[in-house]
Amino acid sequence: MKNITWQDTYNSRRMDAYQAASLIQDGMQVFITGNSAVPTVLLDAFEEILPDRKGIKLVQPFTAGNASYLDEKFQNNLRVNSLFISPNIRDAINSARADFTPVFLSELPQLFKKGIISLDICILHLSPPNQEGFCTLGTDAGLMRTAAENAHLRIAQINPQMPATCGDTLIHVSDLDALVEIDRPLHEIPISAGDHNFVIDQIADHVSDLIPDGATLQFGIGEIPNTIAQRLKHRKDLGIHSELISDGMMALVEAGAVTNSLKSIHRGKTTAGFLFGSRQLYNWAHQNNSLELQRTEYVNHPFTIAKNKKMTAVNAAIEVDLTGQVCADSIGSSFYSGAGGQTDFIYGASLSEGGLPIIVLPSSYQDKEGNPHSRIVAQLKPGAGVITTRNHVHYVATEYGIVDLYGRSISQRVKLLISIAHPSFRDDLRKSARKLRFI
Repeated sequence: MKNITWQDTYNSRRMDAYQAASLIQDGMQVFITGNSAVPTVLLDAFEEILPDRKGIKLVQPFTAGNASYLDEKFQNNLRVNSLFISPNIRDAINSARADFTPVFLSELPQLFKKGIISLDICILHLSPPNQEGFCTLGTDAGLMRTAAENAHLRIAQINPQMPATCGDTLIHVSDLDALVEIDRPLHEIPISAGDHNFVIDQIADHVSDLIPDGATLQFGIGEIPNTIAQRLKHRKDLGIHSELISDGMMALVEAGAVTNSLKSIHRGKTTAGFLFGSRQLYNWAHQNNSLELQRTEYVNHPFTIAKNKKMTAVNAAIEVDLTGQVCADSIGSSFYSGAGGQTDFIYGASLSEGGLPIIVLPSSYQDKEGNPHSRIVAQLKPGAGVITTRNHVHYVATEYGIVDLYGRSISQRVKLLISIAHPSFRDDLRKSARKLRFI
């Protein structure tokens, strides 16, 4: 009798996208991979079968690209539940056409483990199998490892443009129920060349001056983190333990500033949950054994983070009030993003020996009519979410400086935060602080 090889299993489970999408039946709950690894081909096929389905629940993290399955014509067929709000779903959530479940990123996989969100199907986006039949979870191992383990069925896009990544990323073809071969570029967020930006440059200067040689870094994505990274290219023996890896961090590795040689855990390795950036980043990650992707519940656990000495976490805010409360997930009562890993890393860095938990934000912004507003406020907008509490906050940086609020009284915090507010708003902030009896 012929032994069944992994190639036999692969071929027996290979099908086209429409056949795979047709496995999704009425009332099922489906989780999709997100960020750069959104399974676009399978989602397109999913839309084809949607008119013939009812009561499907689609659970998703941050997703890039189009989300046309949110069209109102599918409202009787599908309900989307987002665990972190991306721009493509923001309007739907704020008009009650989709749901949002707030959760710390470190705890998100527990929703699947504990059956709080029970998954019928997990849709994955994988690199092709190696000689032993193992695919990898590619650019997004953080959330997908646990989601895949706790779903009843696993459908996978197999894509040669998905990098084969190292770490806790392997999944065997025998653990997949349907395989769809595609060849398509991943979603990208290239670094913007952009014009010289005084505000971002000043924030980057303040933050980078604080970061010592030998620090272990966590940055988010965007112009401020990338600009800070540019300032650190001449530092020595930096490490990376981060929720995500972007182009700015890759550049630090390539410049020789990151060696990971002084990390307390995963020494010699750049550690993260997922990658999101340019095609150059994905090419760099392919079979790169100095980079390891791990489960989000491990990478983002504050006690894991705290094991690294000089852990430096840099995260963005929408506004900060004079007591130190940090809003990062909403604009008033309008939902904007989610907790993500901010609380995980701010708390973890605060527990680290020599750690630096840092919140960054421009001091002001302009509304749609061009009217200026302060981001340092006497009180948060009604309905605003507090991601980093006044008890957790440490460093806050704007283009006007960086202050340390930890262990400071309310009156001390008021004075410190006003000192880094935009000068146009400082007098009004003092008046409001007196009225609120903060000073």
